[in-house]
Amino acid sequence: MNLPNPYRIKRMKIDSLFPLLQPLQAEIFESNLRVPMHQLLSTTEMDAMKRLQKNMGDPFRINLGLFREDELVGWSYGWQEDRETYYMTNSAVLPEHRRKGLYTALLQETMKIAQKEGFQSLYSRHTATNNSVIIPKLKAGFVISSMEISDVFGTLILLRYHCNPKRRALMDFRSGEAPPAPEVLEILNLAGSTTTTN
Repeated sequence: MNLPNPYRIKRMKIDSLFPLLQPLQAEIFESNLRVPMHQLLSTTEMDAMKRLQKNMGDPFRINLGLFREDELVGWSYGWQEDRETYYMTNSAVLPEHRRKGLYTALLQETMKIAQKEGFQSLYSRHTATNNSVIIPKLKAGFVISSMEISDVFGTLILLRYHCNPKRRALMDFRSGEAPPAPEVLEILNLAGSTTTTN
């Protein structure tokens, strides 16, 4: 990773990372209209969520802390959603440390670990105007795969990266971004067909 001195990225256990990042999350996200879901739910509903969480077992996680010397200045964390999908849940770099390639370094490290583990795709959700995160992800090969309206976050863009190059080529074709590459024609059993117009 090309990190400027004295920055470093450290893989951490979530129990070590969360106490450090929780006070910083308020600083970064205080100006948006995100609704803290725990304020809307009753104790019974929260207990049910904790009980249901146990059914999910112990999914694979990536928890990265970005440090300037010994000070946490950014992070990225997420978890395995199913047998092929890694969900990049939350990432941030404190404002005074931005525009140094630090978010891109966190992203690259997450992608490297997830691909080494064998995940087929990575995805994340972002408010539609969060260009400081959306643009680096698009540059890294993520594509916009859907939009949603969330009661908690508002309008979100879903970005997805397929680790398999054939799946990336299929995504480009399906989205209308590119004509079908030879491997796409083969995958769709269209390799011998020709298109005719009247």
